[in-house]
Amino acid sequence: MAHKEPNLPFRWDISGGDRTGSLTDGIDYEPDYVDALAECAAKVLARSADGDLYFVGRSPDSVYDLLSGVLADTDHRERLHRLPLSLYGFDGEDVTPDERAQLRTNLTASGISPRSLAARERPVVFADLVMHGSTFGNLHRELRDWIDDERVSWNLIRRRLRYLGITVRKKTSPNTWRWQQHAEWTSDLQPSAVRNVSIDRFLWGHLGNSQPKTEHSFRRSCWSDPSVTRPRHDEKARQGLAEALSFHAHGRTRRVRSLVHRTLTAEPAFREPWLRTLAHNLRTSGGTSQP
Repeated sequence: MAHKEPNLPFRWDISGGDRTGSLTDGIDYEPDYVDALAECAAKVLARSADGDLYFVGRSPDSVYDLLSGVLADTDHRERLHRLPLSLYGFDGEDVTPDERAQLRTNLTASGISPRSLAARERPVVFADLVMHGSTFGNLHRELRDWIDDERVSWNLIRRRLRYLGITVRKKTSPNTWRWQQHAEWTSDLQPSAVRNVSIDRFLWGHLGNSQPKTEHSFRRSCWSDPSVTRPRHDEKARQGLAEALSFHAHGRTRRVRSLVHRTLTAEPAFREPWLRTLAHNLRTSGGTSQP
C-alpha cells in the first residue's frame, strides 16, 4: 500500500498564531450564550479526568475556542486538541483499504494512533455533541480494529480511553433515555470511561446544526481531498471565524474565568488535587476586563 500523507482541514489558529487580517471586518458578532457555553466548558474540563481533551469534528468548536482562552495562561492549555473528523452515518463495512489508510494517517497526524495511545500517561478524552452516540461508536470501532491490526495491547489502552458526550438536558428520572446505556461498544470500557455534560436544547441545536463553521464537515469523501487544506473565505466561514475569535476573547476575561472557576468548585471532581490546582491557577491568572 502506498505511503499516505496527512490531509487535514485548514483552520485558523484563533489563539493568535495566525493573522486573520480583514477577514472578519464588517461582521459584528456578540454572542448571547457565553455564560451557558462557559458553564458547559467548565464541566467538560472537570469531567476530563485530568486527561488530554480531543474535540471531535466541528460541533464542539466553540467549547474548544472558549476553553483555549480560559486556559491560555496555564499549562493546561496544551491539553486541548481538535480532532477534525466526521463519522456521522459512517458505515465501516464498505470503506476501502485506501480510505482506511488515509483515515489512520490523518488520525496519526492529529495525535491519535494505537502506539501513541498505549504510550500515554494521561487519559485521552474524546468530546463531542451526542444524540445517539453513532460518531463515538464508529470512532471506537475504527480504533479497536486498528489496535488489533497493530497488535497493540487493548487492555493497556483501555485504561487510557474515555468518551465525554455533550447532550441535550432532560428531566432526570429512572426512565430517562441515556445514549451510553444503548451502545453495546461501551461495555469494552471501564464504567467511569463514559461521561456526559448536559446543555440547553437550543444551545445544543445551535452548536450542532445551525452555527456557521470555519470549515466544511470532514466527511469520508473529503479525507483525501487536498482542497480542504486551503482556508475558506466565504461568508459563513468568515462568520464562523468571528465567533471563534469572540469566544476565545471572552475566555480570556476575568468575568468568564470567574464563572468557570465557580462551576469547577461545584463539581464532584473538585476534591481531586489536579482540579483544585487548576482552579487556583485560573483564579490567580488575571485576565482581561473586556473581550
